[in-house]
Parts: sequence; structure tokens; C-alpha cells
Amino acid sequence: MPAQYNAKDVEQKWYNYWMKNDYFTSKPDHRKPYTIVIPPPNVTGILHMGHMLNNTIQDVLIRRARLKGFNACWVPGTDHASIATEAKVVAKLKSEGINKNDLSREEFLKHAWDWTEKYGGTILEQLKQLGCSCDWSRTKFTMDPDMSASVIHSFVDLYNKGMIYRGYRMVNWDPEAKTTLSDEEVIYEERNGKLYHLRYQIEGSYEYVTIATTRPETILGDTAICIHPEDERYQHLRGKKAIVPICNRVIPIIFDDYVDPEFGTGCLKVTPAHDVNDKELGERHQLEIIDIFNEDASLNSFGLHYAGKDRFVVRDEIAVELESIGALVKTENHINKVGTSERTKAVIEPRLSDQWFLRMDELVKPAIKAVLETEEVKLYPSRFNNTYRHWLENIRDWNISRQLWWGQQIPAYYYGDGKEDFVVAETAEKAVELAKVKTGNANLTASDLRQDDDALDTWFSSWLWPIAVFGGILDPNNEDYKYYYPTNDLVTGPDILFFWVARMIIAGYEYAEAKPFTNVYLTGLVRDKLGRKMSKSLGNSPDPLDLIERFGADGVRVGLLLSASAGNDILFDEELCQQGKAFANKIWNAFRLIKGWEVADIPQPEASKVAIEWYEAKLQHTLVEIEDNFDKYRISDALMAIYKLFWDDFCSWFLEMIKPGYQQPIDRTTFDKAIAILEANLKLLHPFMPFLTEEIWQHIKERSAEDALIIAEWPKASSYDEKMVADFDFATEVISGIRTIRKDKNIPFKDSIDLKVVNKEKASTVFDAIVAKLGNVGAIEYVNDKVDGALSYRVKSNEYFIPITGNIDVAAEIEKLATELEYTKGFLKSVQAKLSNEKFVAGAPEKVIEMERKKEADALAKIATLEASLAGLK
Repeated sequence: MPAQYNAKDVEQKWYNYWMKNDYFTSKPDHRKPYTIVIPPPNVTGILHMGHMLNNTIQDVLIRRARLKGFNACWVPGTDHASIATEAKVVAKLKSEGINKNDLSREEFLKHAWDWTEKYGGTILEQLKQLGCSCDWSRTKFTMDPDMSASVIHSFVDLYNKGMIYRGYRMVNWDPEAKTTLSDEEVIYEERNGKLYHLRYQIEGSYEYVTIATTRPETILGDTAICIHPEDERYQHLRGKKAIVPICNRVIPIIFDDYVDPEFGTGCLKVTPAHDVNDKELGERHQLEIIDIFNEDASLNSFGLHYAGKDRFVVRDEIAVELESIGALVKTENHINKVGTSERTKAVIEPRLSDQWFLRMDELVKPAIKAVLETEEVKLYPSRFNNTYRHWLENIRDWNISRQLWWGQQIPAYYYGDGKEDFVVAETAEKAVELAKVKTGNANLTASDLRQDDDALDTWFSSWLWPIAVFGGILDPNNEDYKYYYPTNDLVTGPDILFFWVARMIIAGYEYAEAKPFTNVYLTGLVRDKLGRKMSKSLGNSPDPLDLIERFGADGVRVGLLLSASAGNDILFDEELCQQGKAFANKIWNAFRLIKGWEVADIPQPEASKVAIEWYEAKLQHTLVEIEDNFDKYRISDALMAIYKLFWDDFCSWFLEMIKPGYQQPIDRTTFDKAIAILEANLKLLHPFMPFLTEEIWQHIKERSAEDALIIAEWPKASSYDEKMVADFDFATEVISGIRTIRKDKNIPFKDSIDLKVVNKEKASTVFDAIVAKLGNVGAIEYVNDKVDGALSYRVKSNEYFIPITGNIDVAAEIEKLATELEYTKGFLKSVQAKLSNEKFVAGAPEKVIEMERKKEADALAKIATLEASLAGLK
């Protein structure tokens, strides 16, 4: 057995063993299911620290459920991620000199599938290195045939219910991805810009009105100037028109109370094609709509001599031209909020477009009730209920179409040029039949129909995830769906609480009439130790696989989880992983110590008997704490409880209490109990450190596949002696006092000492055998009064006396104690002076007063101990 635990030597071995024996595989049976569905990472993604945290927590939950006897099923999979994947495929094609626009849809999709097949499985393979015990036989991809069929079925169903409609609306346009985005996919950032004050001439006069804008390039799409109806400054302009600089378009001056007369000059330029509020003004006043942008946000023919140039290039150039013709009054520095694409980071353009929308006002009601009223679904931490409420109570209709080819193609089939000349069906064959009925033309064929070019929003696929992975959309009576749905826990980030979590809850009640899961554990962001969000650009995001290589998967898991409380950001430091690795070595060395003892059929010492009784009580005490933490989804606290149990109680105390003397054997009763206790510890630790614990478990003795740790039985809770747990804490202070005196007075541990006790606390004598062993105390005698000629210390009000031996210089000790006593009295005097100062007590915070009172109490106790020690030496 190696002296140090080497993760590299064991991790792949045990993962292969678990896979070979199908421990991760789940099939419906008589047991109660425990089900988790993975938040599907992007198919093109690679493992990052957020994935590491999220999937470690899921693995902890699933391994614990397995140990607790549940039929544990963790469904893995990946998301096709329309925008991100299509962008990568387009970039790859561009590097090969191929333009997407030169390809047919079928040709492009072949490239996309080639890309997916080449890179799609990377992240799932990386999760295996972390130890994730997913049921890999159930791996799903959101573009699998059955998954796509589920999405199309859902679309058709909702359309037939009147909940999906096609509308010409102002949408968020991503000019880099060349697609629409939902409101939730737009991130607003404060940016430094400029405010341009422009002059518009009033037609037929030399008068001008000045208007401020942050986007001077959009003047080429202006179709009106708007003024508040009660603004006295401009009443003379009623019925008049203005001239747009550069393009010289004549536009009406309209009056509407939408304009704030106190803001700026009180005049507003109206560009209905490029601003949602302007669009509403345009509809009210029947204004012309002029779209000046191409799909990539370059200017089109309405941009005149700027046609073909990027919007930001035009912004700078048009400002120069406006100044040259006297239309630019001034520019000012200005900070404003700019909408950017969550995926591509491009600045969003408001754009009018025909899109598909899902009505949300009725759909959302059961989801609001489930979280905020009945609590059928619980969010951890619960503070996210407020965020959830805000989003869902202010929800808008969901724009579900995207101008992409990678994804589920919208099942709408057009047979004419009119806005209503389409049918919606799950297949082209069904579409033909519907079109025949709608048109009355029995001769229609598939070639007469054209399917909508757009794909569905990726979230419209993943909102069905917990249902669709079990086939519940297409076949709601199948065995898997009826057994595994609803799932139990969902572990994800709060950043997709609306995008995904809320929508899955909505879909659950719409399609299953049941919640999709019971608990939602919301993790925090992983930040560096300076609190900065991890990113490639900052260079502060470590490579997860490199961390596993250096610290072992178990070490990294512990490092992440020690600081990962629900909903709170994690300040990640590699030192945490080093701490995890050190913990693994500590456990390994503890096991080596036990296995290195010679075992003999000899009587069990009293100290060992008491140690076992105490540890069994302590383990039960800790088990209650662990279960409570898991129930409240305090995973970090659960790990810390196990960490302390193993490191402090087992390694630092229990093993010392039962350890045989130098070159002496251990009795068989104690040895067998120690192994049983070690096994119980390993079960508790296994969800967090699966590789190390399985390695030690299999080293303890030869075991069959049916006896592997991964499927062992979680320790059962039973009654225990709470007083024994508390009494031991008192005993450790007694032992620490003896060890301190030995160290301070240079009394070698090999020299036995006697101990006399004034037991004012009426402390239990159960642990006297432990005190004697760990303090090398020859005799413990309980006395009624202090002992002269002895060193002393206190534990609470109990006094402990160690008779002076020849090793101690009494005179030097008296001088040392007297000096310390004088200093402590001086310190006490300064503290009491503070506490007697009414001004200080009245003005200081309660915590500060409390601290000063504790200092006073500590000083008084120390003075009493020092005076007792001096009295004993004189």
C-alpha cells in the first residue's frame, strides 16, 4: 500500500469498475425513484468551473440517494444551442472560404452535424473525469429525432390551442447571429457614448428645432418629429413639417403626450422602424416606416451614400457631415444603457419583423401558484422567490422563432403569399392534407408548400427537457415517464431561473399537469479569490482538467464544495483544492495506520471501550446534523460536518484513544469496531469523495461487485447518548490543559504524572481512562480543596492540580506566574475602565460591548487560575 494516496492511480480504475458493473444504470422497479436531469450543457462546450460546481453537487445528491436505497437516475445530455453552434459552424466555413449564404439549408446542416459529431461528446467525457455517475445509457441530445419530434408536437399542440400566433412586432435583433432574441436574452450594460444635438429646419422658413439623440445615423429613418400637445414653445408648429438633414426628407410635426416637455428640448425624433416606443407612436399617427439597416446592421439603400457601411462607422462619419452642413449644434459625453446579446455580445438593434410568439398570460398562472402559493416547487435559497415573482408577473409573450437553420424548423407550411396562407402540422404530409382543406384545392402536393425557414428558440426545446427525456410528450403512458416524472431535484444557476427553470415549470403544468421537480438548488457564480467573475479574457479561470490532474477529482470536488453555499458566489482559490488533496491524504494515512496494527486476542482496554461508545454517539450526532443540512440543501455545511468528523474526531481523537502502545498489538474487539466505524465514515464521505472512499473500501477486505461502496447502505440513524458527546468535549479541554503544562514546563510525555481534581462542575468520570491515556496520567484523585506544591489550571470552575516534580524550577515558575498575574490585572483594570465609562457604553455597538465583557470575564478567570497556581507553589 503506497505511503501517499495517488489519485491518478485509482480514478480511472474505479470509474471503469462502476461502469462495467452498471451501477449508474437505472430501470423502473419496486424501489422509490430519485431522479435528476442534468442542465444540458451546449453541445459545443467544454468543461468550465461553473460546470464543475453544478455537476459535483448533482453527483453528491445522486450518490447519496443511491446509498439511501433509492432507484437513482441521473439523466445526462447536451443542448444544440442554436445561436452558439451556428456561429461556430459559420466561422469554420468562413475559414475554409465558404459563405453560409451560398449553401442550401441541407448542405449547411450537414456541416453542422459533422461539427456536432466531432465536438459534441467532449463535455460529457470530461464529466466522467470528475466522477459524475450519470446513467450514460440515457444520454439525450435536444436534436435527437424523438426530442425534435417532441418539440414539433408541442408547437402544433399550442398553435391548435390558439396560444401560438404569428405577429409583425418590434423585436431584439442580434446583427452578428442575424436572428431575433427574446427580451430575457438581452443584457443591458452602461456604456460611455455621446449625445448629439441636431438642427431640423422647419419647411418653408428659416426656423429650426433642435433634437438630441445618441444615434445620429438613425435620422435617415426619421418619419416625424413629436412634441407634447401642451408645450407652449411649439404651438406655432402645429400643421407644419420639418426637413431631415442630409436625406432632406420632409416629415410631419406631430403632437402626443408621450413626449416629456421637461426633457431636453422637448422635441423627439420618431424612427418607427428602430425603436419600440417610436413604433407605437407611428401606429397611433399612421407614420411611414423606413428600415435603414440590413440584417448585419450595415446601412441599406435608405442610407444613401452610407449604404453598406457598419452602423458604428456611419455614426462617426455622419457626425462629421452633419457638422459640415451646420446641422450639428453640439455633442456631449453621455452614459446610457445599451442592450447586448447574451450569446454574441453584439449591440442589439430593435427591428420590425414577422415572428412567431407564444401567449404567456394564461400559461404562466400555474407556475406562479406552484412556487409562490402552494410551494409545490421550492427554490433554495428562497430569496430567489422575489426574482421569480417579478419575472413571471411581468411576463410578455415569448418570441419563439429564430432566423437560424440549426435547430427544430418551425412546422408552418406556406401555400401562398398572404399572411394567413399557411398551415401548421407535424409533418409535410399532414400539412398537405390541411392545406387541401383550407384552400379547397384537392390537387395540392408537397412541392406546392414551402416550410418556414426559421428555427425555434433553443429554450423552446429545453423547456420540455424533464418530460421529453422520458418520452412523456409523444407517449405520456410509457413506463419510464410514469415512473421517473416528476423528478426530484434540479441544480442550476440563478442566471437561467427565467430562461429555463420557470419555463420548465410552465411546461410541466401544461403537459403533465404536474410539477417537473420538487426542489431547485440555485448555485452561485464561481469567482476568483479577488471576487472577479472568471473569464478567458481576464485569464483567471483555471482549466478544470488541469486541476483534476494536480489535485485529483476528489480534491477538486472538496475544494469547490467547501465554499459553495446555495445561491452565494464562490470565491475560488486553488488552495481549497490543495486542502481537499490534503484531506484525502489524511484519510489515507489514517487507514494505513489502522491496517498497520497487529491484532491479537487480548482483553479490551477501558480507554478503547469508552472511545468506541463515544465515537458511535458522535457519529449519530453528526448524522443528524448532516441529514438536516441535506434537507435544507446546505451541501457545503453537510461536507464540513463530515470533514470535521473525519479529521478532528476520527483521526485526531479516536485513533489516538485506541492506538496500542509502541510495538504492542491491538485487541481484536477494538480493531473490528474501528474498521466498522471507518466503513461508516466512508459511506458518509462517499458522495463527496467517491474515488478515495471506494479505493479504501475495497482495500479493507476482498469484496464482490454486490458489496461495492457505491451501492452500500447509508448509515442508519439511531438514538445516542447526547450527554456522552457533551462530556467528551469537556474531557478534551482537560487533556489539552495537561498537554499545555507538559509543554510549558518541559515535562516529557514518557514521564507519568498524577492529577488531582476539585470537581466543582460535577463532571463525568467516564472519560478518566481516556484522560489517563492521552495525558500519561498515573492516577486521578478527586479532592475537596486546592493542592499545595502543585501546578494548576482550570476548565470552567473545575481545578486540576499536577504535583511538582524535580524537573521544575519552582522559584522561576513563581516569578513567571507573578509577572503574568500583574499584567492580567492591569489588562482587567483597563477593560473595566471602559465598561464603567457611561459615554462608551451608550455609544458603542452591542457587539463591541459584548466583546469587552467577554474580555473582562476571561481576565477574571485567568487571574483566579494564576492566583491558585501561585498559592500552590508557595
